[in-house]
Amino acid sequence: MTSLMSLRHHMFSAAFKAIALTGADRWGRGVAQGRGVILTMHNVRPWRERGFAPNRLLEVTPDFLDRTLGLIRGEGYDIVSLDEALVRLSESKPGRFFVALTFDDGYRDNLDHAWPVLARHGAPWTLFVTPGFAERTARLWWLELEEAIRALPRVSLDLPDGGFSARTESDGEKRLAFSRLYWRLRKGPEATLLAAISDLAGQAGIASAALVERECVPWETLRSLAGAPDVTIGAHTMSHPMLAKHPPEVASREIAESKARLEAELGLPIRHLAYPVGDPGSAGPREFALAREAGFVSAVTTRPGQLFEPHASHLHALPRVSLNGYHQSEEALRALLSGLPFLVWNKGRKVNVG
Repeated sequence: MTSLMSLRHHMFSAAFKAIALTGADRWGRGVAQGRGVILTMHNVRPWRERGFAPNRLLEVTPDFLDRTLGLIRGEGYDIVSLDEALVRLSESKPGRFFVALTFDDGYRDNLDHAWPVLARHGAPWTLFVTPGFAERTARLWWLELEEAIRALPRVSLDLPDGGFSARTESDGEKRLAFSRLYWRLRKGPEATLLAAISDLAGQAGIASAALVERECVPWETLRSLAGAPDVTIGAHTMSHPMLAKHPPEVASREIAESKARLEAELGLPIRHLAYPVGDPGSAGPREFALAREAGFVSAVTTRPGQLFEPHASHLHALPRVSLNGYHQSEEALRALLSGLPFLVWNKGRKVNVG
């Protein structure tokens, strides 16, 4: 699986270079570019050289964010809030291409490293917050898995579908073990995933709450952030579950209670939701309906794509484009803003809500 993922990233890099070399990012805009795009990020922090960093795809540097905002402005595009993006999406005539910036989970580095860059560019942004992270009750299980494998020379687990065992002495062995175990657990029930990673973290002496404390902003920081200029706070469910893996009453509670809790804690209306993980296996038509019923004005997925006029009728299933830590280059950014990769990915469909 590791070699497959590596091949996939090499293919993406090659495609971005081909688009740049042919100038397709410019001449293809009329075919592939929508009215705007919602970009999504997670961690923003200075580069650290690490041989084993399986979650690096979720991490961009402040310098790349700075270059991203400069390129967007340089192309004559507008950077807008999510509320403004929805207004522009509903207008009968398209205006200038717009970009909305979103950050998932509520990481400390978003305030320490991203916010100064955003403020320097006068760029509005949305922070999607999981209350369970703010109060240290939810789990950053993907980071737990990384930290556990980093600490252990060998991984051994008893799983419902059979045992898992791998040597994890070298960085290469750790990468292979992480990929194999991650995707095996992702395919099954979330309860199995959480239990297995909790077991592994226990073996490695990794404390879940301490990891969340290290990475995520607490309530007091969020309260000071509430109402700040150009900052919108949205909900990211109560505990960050893959909603589609759970019964409807659990998914409904996760969505509705996150809105209510954030509004109570911050004294602000919470209008927008981001589905955790956000792929079709984590959020689908059932979740879109639940978000609408909970009173959210919009909800965003991680299904890749730009925003087109028909999305005005699907505001609870909006696509986003991830800024991937493995592709922090101008050619990648230009390709993503052109819309061409998604014309291929979505097989010509502008709206993908099934």
